[in-house]
Amino acid sequence: MLPLQTILHPTDFSDCSGYAFRLACSLARDYGARLVVLHVAEPLMAVAGEGVLMLPPTFDLELLRKQLQQLEPRNPKVQVEHRLVQGDAAAEILRLAAETKCDLIMMGTHGRTGLRRVLMGSVAEQVVRKASCPVLTVKTPQRQVSSTEEPVTAAASKEAEATR
Repeated sequence: MLPLQTILHPTDFSDCSGYAFRLACSLARDYGARLVVLHVAEPLMAVAGEGVLMLPPTFDLELLRKQLQQLEPRNPKVQVEHRLVQGDAAAEILRLAAETKCDLIMMGTHGRTGLRRVLMGSVAEQVVRKASCPVLTVKTPQRQVSSTEEPVTAAASKEAEATR
């Protein structure tokens, strides 16, 4: 059995990250591990010719800090530490993983493929390749619709509730 004392959960506040956060909380609870929740605010960069220009931040650090603090596990026994840093997401995740001596990195992945992945890069892939500890990437499960079943829309769901 893998001894887990510290779990690092990088978040970008997406649904994928939210699902991974809930799983990380469950693991932290089951193992009695500390959970470090990290958000990396990435500055915009412009590439021109041979140079790279760092643009002024377009994010509100205080707003990000509040959003990060709202990520709390349902179980109050889970120890949570929130971290907000600026920089390259993959590099900062790896740096904090080493600094906190984490035993597992659990992160959500958007599952991009093809051109979107080439253009946007994959933070999860970089972390998986370079981390010195195990990395668990989590894709949000999607509800499967059978071939005989109509997809349920929000309007259809409300209409069905109203007729009950």
